[in-house]
Amino acid sequence: MKMQYFKFLLVALYLGLFANIAEAQKKKAPVRKAVKKTASSRTKANIQSTIPQADTIGTAVVASAVTPIPVPEKFNDSLPVKMVKKSLRPDEAVETTMLNDRTPLPYENLRADDAIYRHKIWREIDTREKINLPFKYSADENNGNQRFISILFKAIQDSVVTVFDAIDDRFTTPMTREAIVRKMSGEPVIIPIYDSVGNVTSYKTESRDIVLDSFYKFRVKEEVIFDKESSRLFWRILGIAPVMNVYTAQTNQYVGTQELFWVYYPDMRPVFSKYNVYNGKNYGARMSWEDLFESRMFYGRIIKSSIDNPYDRFIDQYPGLKDKGILQLLEGENIKEKIFNYEQDLWSY
Repeated sequence: MKMQYFKFLLVALYLGLFANIAEAQKKKAPVRKAVKKTASSRTKANIQSTIPQADTIGTAVVASAVTPIPVPEKFNDSLPVKMVKKSLRPDEAVETTMLNDRTPLPYENLRADDAIYRHKIWREIDTREKINLPFKYSADENNGNQRFISILFKAIQDSVVTVFDAIDDRFTTPMTREAIVRKMSGEPVIIPIYDSVGNVTSYKTESRDIVLDSFYKFRVKEEVIFDKESSRLFWRILGIAPVMNVYTAQTNQYVGTQELFWVYYPDMRPVFSKYNVYNGKNYGARMSWEDLFESRMFYGRIIKSSIDNPYDRFIDQYPGLKDKGILQLLEGENIKEKIFNYEQDLWSY
């Protein structure tokens, strides 16, 4: 009897031990599954983090191999006006303060009904001719450089006058100072700099230099009027335009000339009256630029007129006169003689 009881106890003990082992295995199974899940998530995280790291390194290598092209700075729209310091003591032995406050005399009123003769004339002034050498005088005074083109540029820089585009000579399109500078110097060009091997190391921005002495021609538009009330022939200047030389961008070959801009002459008269004209003799006679133009103390060959010109062409566009400078000059003198003969014939009886 005792033997059977002992066997029953042994079997119960064995079943309890087996149940504990099974219970322990069930508890360990989710722990192993959680460990596998954590490991897989860590593996995925490592793979995702290495992709942008590789791209960043590649980008850095490319950036170091090629120098980026610089962006051009803000365009400088200042005209080439020479800065002249004013004298701290009187630089002349005579009193000239009142001369700087001169104003031009007002024009005489001309009625359209009294103008029995009206024609427009276009002239070209070449400052290399002897009579026009005062246009090239480049001394410095208290009011700035005395070169004629510098006087124009200073008036534009100080916004004293309105500048008009040279698309026509009727003063229809105002022009900004930046547009003038771009027309003279062109757009900034980015030039690469190479090393000895031939690789691009850096870039630089360059623009064409502006040389004031290259503006040695000016065009003048004027109107000749005979007023029957005063029995006088009037010459009224309407506009002035500096002429610039045009060259090709690649080969730098001379192409021709082009008008830079137009300024309305009546607007410039107050400015011209404050600048004296160079007088090499200087026998007590001083003349302002306004006096020079009104007294017509300059020479300009006629390049166009409204006399017998129904097609509104320049003289160099006349049939048979192209590339013939002497014939063009003679045609301009012929136009001048027609105006002179008209005035003289009015006094013949």
